[in-house]
Amino acid sequence: MIVRRFVFGLSLALVVAPRLLAQVGFPLFSTDFPPEEFAKRRAAVYDAIGGNAVAILQGAPTPVGYTRFRQSNDFYYLSGVEVANAYLLLDPAERKTTLYLPHRNERREVGEGKVFSVEDAAEVEKASGLDAVFGPDLLGEHLARILQRRAPLTVYTPLFPPEGIAESRDLALRRVAELGSDPWDGSSSRAGNFARRLSERFPNSTVADLSPILDGLRLIKSAREIEMIRRATRLSGLALMEAMRSTRPGQYERELDAVAKFVFYRNGAQGDAYYSLIGSGQNAWWPHYNAGKRKMEDGDFLLMDYAPDVGYYMSDVTRMWPVNGTFAPWQRELYGFYRACYEAILRGIRPGVDAGAIMKEAVKQMERSLAAAKFSKDVYRRAAESFVKDYRDAAGRPDASLGHWVGMATHDDGPHKGPLKPGMVFTIEPALRVPEEKVYVRLEDVIVVTPKGAEVLSDFVPRDVEAIEKIMREEGLLKRYPRAD
Repeated sequence: MIVRRFVFGLSLALVVAPRLLAQVGFPLFSTDFPPEEFAKRRAAVYDAIGGNAVAILQGAPTPVGYTRFRQSNDFYYLSGVEVANAYLLLDPAERKTTLYLPHRNERREVGEGKVFSVEDAAEVEKASGLDAVFGPDLLGEHLARILQRRAPLTVYTPLFPPEGIAESRDLALRRVAELGSDPWDGSSSRAGNFARRLSERFPNSTVADLSPILDGLRLIKSAREIEMIRRATRLSGLALMEAMRSTRPGQYERELDAVAKFVFYRNGAQGDAYYSLIGSGQNAWWPHYNAGKRKMEDGDFLLMDYAPDVGYYMSDVTRMWPVNGTFAPWQRELYGFYRACYEAILRGIRPGVDAGAIMKEAVKQMERSLAAAKFSKDVYRRAAESFVKDYRDAAGRPDASLGHWVGMATHDDGPHKGPLKPGMVFTIEPALRVPEEKVYVRLEDVIVVTPKGAEVLSDFVPRDVEAIEKIMREEGLLKRYPRAD
């Protein structure tokens, strides 16, 4: 009887599913960008690859486990489509882009809600501005028809592994390399497999890398992209400030992670930009320490580096503060010297000047700050001297860089040489180290290059000692909501 009722109930659900699915209570297409912005990006790809080529992108696969689907960055950048196992074909000769979507899985939609499929072609075309929608089984046939008319043909596809959830290219490459070097695994990348299949099935085509073209396009952000990064930066800053209020000796590092996540998700973030880096005491010595397991102690100096993913755009902000709420004398002298050097870099950022020139200007102020600084220990002075020397040496290198780009990935990729241009977004994060005591001092802010200068998006998050101590005297979430144990 129980089995019969289950089968009947499931059958009834599938019968009424089309009517249920017509009433969707959530957006199925990006509301952060209009179709025209995605079309402009695709037009830039058409122009870059030329008429005797096409570009094909493979979307993200079905996620592992009970996790929400998140599209890969490049696929979203060109389409705004958030459907697993989708493909995109850009044809410059026709100035046309075709989307390939899986067929409807009605049983899944009964349980999880509506997902765009090829059966929704007309609706998808209207919402996305894409030219046509087919099932993935027709991608090969369509490519064959193009080859028949235009062989030999160059097929562009991203050859770097795609950026997924809380992932930048550096970590994606590390994951692929480690799996490949595991003698009991040896997996190759999904991007590599796709490129090989294209070559095998269509040997009269040449596979080329689309990644450098997309990197160059993503380097200069539009006004709407900057607004998304601004939103992500605001949430990062609000989370750091709430963590300052909530920090007390005896808490675990992971509790500040929980505070930040509350701020992120309460305000519309769709995930983490990267795992939280919350290092108290000597844990801060490792810049990417992320275990969050230590109980914080009176006298610790705490580093927190954390930001959300807001509509596929990231931020990256770091602050440091004393766990007990008051900077100790040694913290004041090291942090004070570092902050003076750090803000000298910020003040010099502007368009039309390359990173090396900006760094050399900052070094002059750093040297003045070093000459005026007083340190209680010789190891602190040596650390300060080493910091200035290292920065001076870095400024003189041909590949001098102020920091790293920020955008759809926390560590965005893109061309690194030449003068700064309006629309570029990056962080600075020089680090001062005292190896004898395992002391590590670092700040990080998100900067947008503007036509006349630069805007520090995270400037509202306090850096000066008095402002940090003041905010730490305020009541925080963890004070109001103590641990259950």
